[in-house]
Amino acid sequence: MEQNDHIGKVVYSKAGRDKDRLFVIVAKLNEEYVYISDGSLRLIENPKKKKIKHLSFTNILSEEIRELILSGNTINNSLIRKFLQSHDMNKEV
Repeated sequence: MEQNDHIGKVVYSKAGRDKDRLFVIVAKLNEEYVYISDGSLRLIENPKKKKIKHLSFTNILSEEIRELILSGNTINNSLIRKFLQSHDMNKEV
């Protein structure tokens, strides 16, 4: 699998204090670890290092976030937060 395949994908945490929270993968460290951010608890400036086996992948991919990260442009927390809020089916509006 390529280094950048997971960037921009929306995932659920399956283990830890952040269990059942939605995150976006912002970087891939190696085959075992990725960095995730949700724009509020885990900011893009300080993403969480998480094992891939502790994540549940969704079919949702943010092309906008992915392109910003891969092109090296800055990405802000509000963009991630708004994208996740629009795709979180468990949250009450």
